[in-house]
Amino acid sequence: MTRRTLLERSAAAVARRPSGITERTPVPDLRVVEIKAFVPAKDFALSKRFYRDIGFTMASDDDGVAYFHHGDASFLLQDYFTEALAGNFMMHLLVEDVDAWHTAITDAGIAARYGVEVGPVELQPWRMRDFVLFDPSGVLWRIAQNVPRDCDAMS
Repeated sequence: MTRRTLLERSAAAVARRPSGITERTPVPDLRVVEIKAFVPAKDFALSKRFYRDIGFTMASDDDGVAYFHHGDASFLLQDYFTEALAGNFMMHLLVEDVDAWHTAITDAGIAARYGVEVGPVELQPWRMRDFVLFDPSGVLWRIAQNVPRDCDAMS
């Protein structure tokens, strides 16, 4: 095989590759490490107590931003508030046992202590059992558990 034939074959192979990809183009590492929402707080100190009382750990608190986590789930509480933002803000927390979360929040007296609403656990048409919880700033949390396909009758 001649050098010219090798070059022609190589050029033909490059031409068959998807557009923009060459041997020297590195494949980018697009793995995601995490995503966190900035949750608004009308009363920053009150909101920090609220989130600790419902089971989150405050890992840091600096310059108007507090980092909260529970296991691998996390968010940033910010000392910033506008009614329009908080009134349209929703968080979804997927848990292993929604009943245990509901019981813990109810037994801790969170609704009375913070003047917030805690709804009942309900079966949703999107194959989850969940309950709603409003934080002191009006942010809506849906705390949910997946429902196996064979448990449609659960409520």
